[in-house]
Amino acid sequence: MRVFLETERLVLRQFTGADVDDLFALYDDPEVMRYLNGGEPADRAEIEKLDLPAFLGYYERFPGYGFWAAIEKASGDFLGWFHFRPLKGHHTDDPELGYRLNRSSWGKGYATEGSLALLEKGFTELGARRIWAATMSVNLGSRRVMEKIGMRYVRTFHEHFDHPIPGTEEGEVEYAITLEEWRARNSRDQTRNSRD
Repeated sequence: MRVFLETERLVLRQFTGADVDDLFALYDDPEVMRYLNGGEPADRAEIEKLDLPAFLGYYERFPGYGFWAAIEKASGDFLGWFHFRPLKGHHTDDPELGYRLNRSSWGKGYATEGSLALLEKGFTELGARRIWAATMSVNLGSRRVMEKIGMRYVRTFHEHFDHPIPGTEEGEVEYAITLEEWRARNSRDQTRNSRD
């Protein structure tokens, strides 16, 4: 098992070919996929032949970036994944942060915990200058996580989808945090903690 990083409650590790069933269960949950494809059923063959090989390919092309399986330390359970990667047309110092977690892990702070750890690694070890995330405007849960980790709203934008899902008409939102903003936030947090 190749561990990328650990938090108090999570291990983020590289995916392997043995993760197909866990990915299928994640992608086959209509609530997990509600803001991604409207909750359509997953295609196991597509996950096995396209998604998982794409995840594995990141590790060689972009050291330090990619998709990371999120494992709960206490139980060893697969919770979902985080991604931290430069998108096409973006520099490696401007990576995108994202996550997809199973329903049983919602509301427990895992998305915030994993995201904060990825911000720290990106800014302190990987040379990120800005880290951003995007979601549907109507996805208030993901927007709250972005705000909790110190990201600020940047813009609303509209993309064309061949098969729009409910909420598409409201657009997508981008949030971001720069290295300078992250340092200022950490400095404030440390000052506040030293007073406690």
